[in-house]
Amino acid sequence: MKGPARGPEGVAAFRGALLAHFDRNRRALPWRVGRTPYRVMVSEFMLQQTRVETVVPYYERWMRRFPDWDALAGAEPDDVILEWKGLGYYARARNLHRTALAVRERYGGRLPADPEELRTLPGVGEYTAGAVASIAFGRAVPAVDGNVKRVLARLLDLERPAAGRLRREAARLVDPNRPGDFNEAMMELGAMVCAPRSPRCAECPVAGWCRARMAGTVGERPMDSGRRRAS
Repeated sequence: MKGPARGPEGVAAFRGALLAHFDRNRRALPWRVGRTPYRVMVSEFMLQQTRVETVVPYYERWMRRFPDWDALAGAEPDDVILEWKGLGYYARARNLHRTALAVRERYGGRLPADPEELRTLPGVGEYTAGAVASIAFGRAVPAVDGNVKRVLARLLDLERPAAGRLRREAARLVDPNRPGDFNEAMMELGAMVCAPRSPRCAECPVAGWCRARMAGTVGERPMDSGRRRAS
């Protein structure tokens, strides 16, 4: 057992183990191909409160209809809602359309890279801003969704972790050279390995750093694992 990732060498080893696992096991998803800031933003809006396997066909259909910011900004609101039909939580579609209009009118068709500026866009909160900034623009900022919260709570063996502490820990661990891959790796770890129930600890690439595993409390951490993003 290595214990919690502390110090430059420990953090580097943690990042290396996580990213090596991600490189071997990452899911083949359509928004990971031909990445653009627009494609990343659309995927993040769709993945809010919706499972990956549900999103895939809707995402592919959406991209055929609205392939870029201009196409979406030029669409009628009713057409946007119609294309979203079946995904639910229609405020997401309305906010995504408003974001496209803002990108066209305020930013000349180019999405800003700064996470604080991203948060000024309709429907973009702290998580989505961090995900887009890191994945689309390589900014070394954390993206803490429900899956990442659970992974961090178990790594630190926290029963009811405060959001601020988890964000600080995520910011400390994020790989400055591969921030987008690191954030996706953490999300994927929570979705596929460090599941809420029946976690597959024997397959976890960072089990050696997990305090909850050492303490035998994995199944009890965190007490409340509410999610912002579905697995």
